Amino acid sequence: MSDNTQTIVLGGGCFWCTEAVFLAVKGVLDVQSGYCNGHSVAPSYEQVCTGKTGHNEVVRLVFDPQQVSLREILEIFFLIHDPTTLNRQGADVGTQYRSGIYCSNGEQQALAIALIAEIERSGTYGSPVVTEVLALANYWPAEDYHQEYFRKNPHQGYCLAVAAPKVAKFRKTFARLVK
Repeated sequence: MSDNTQTIVLGGGCFWCTEAVFLAVKGVLDVQSGYCNGHSVAPSYEQVCTGKTGHNEVVRLVFDPQQVSLREILEIFFLIHDPTTLNRQGADVGTQYRSGIYCSNGEQQALAIALIAEIERSGTYGSPVVTEVLALANYWPAEDYHQEYFRKNPHQGYCLAVAAPKVAKFRKTFARLVK
């Protein structure tokens, strides 16, 4: 990627859903499902699912800030998951499903913290935002079969019930940012 891009990593529950949305965002140049901010080196999906690695299921986004701002990416992120549930998204429960923003630099971290404070002041969710905002650490890509899972498996039950509605919500709310 060029010097004109940024990278940020987001954990919003199952990475299949988060990835499906961000693949459709104008200005997002690359999306990779993976794991981060745990203590194991090169964890597998099975290991992460135990909750013992400390890793979170995440997507790593490379984006062009001239086409989509970090603020817009974070606004999409907060639209498509519930940032008020600790270690849970819907039926997915465990620390690997925690809400998290994993930053590449201090500017990203400051913007994320400021946006969360703005959301809190607005009372949008009616409950406190529990999204962790940390420096990115120990990132590892997910196995190949997890990459572009929704695109490859659109009729799979979880994709129909959970991922598809999130993609539709993004497309409706942020139509100007759809590829």
